[in-house]
Amino acid sequence: MAHRLVARDDDQDADADDPDDDRCPFCALPERDDDRESKIVARSPHSFVLLNNYPYAPGHVMVIPHRHTGEFAALSDAELLDHARLKSKTLAALDAAFDPAGFNAGENLGGSAAGGSIDDHLHTHVVPRWNGDTNFMPVISDTKVLVQALDDSYDQLHEAFAGLDGALVDGDDDAVRFELD
Repeated sequence: MAHRLVARDDDQDADADDPDDDRCPFCALPERDDDRESKIVARSPHSFVLLNNYPYAPGHVMVIPHRHTGEFAALSDAELLDHARLKSKTLAALDAAFDPAGFNAGENLGGSAAGGSIDDHLHTHVVPRWNGDTNFMPVISDTKVLVQALDDSYDQLHEAFAGLDGALVDGDDDAVRFELD
């Protein structure tokens, strides 16, 4: 019997952090002790990779700089390079973990008009894609279908990141680290 996980289309940050903490979730999450619970699968000196709470496809992640800004221009050269290098590592890990036919990668820039639910902290979405995949459910009735449990995606992606050159692994519950500077 096939099972489908369905999640409501709440804001990305709906359960990403303590409800009593009104800070930006992308600033608060990296400070937590439990990367697995926070869904942080990889880290570098200036950025981290976070599984999306409501993925468009298995492996949908965000590469997020630690600096709280909505503008690329506010990042230092080191932060920009780190973000780009971690995005490259992310593409390699997603390719190894999920074997997609391609990727969509991009940012929602320019506030709420651009479509992002967290518009004041820059982040790059990376979405694996396969020939013939569809994502019509959000257009019909504000429903998101999770085709893979987030914990399963975390395990699959963690293992793929751990297999990349330069990966530093402390355990299955800690994000894989890269020293990209």
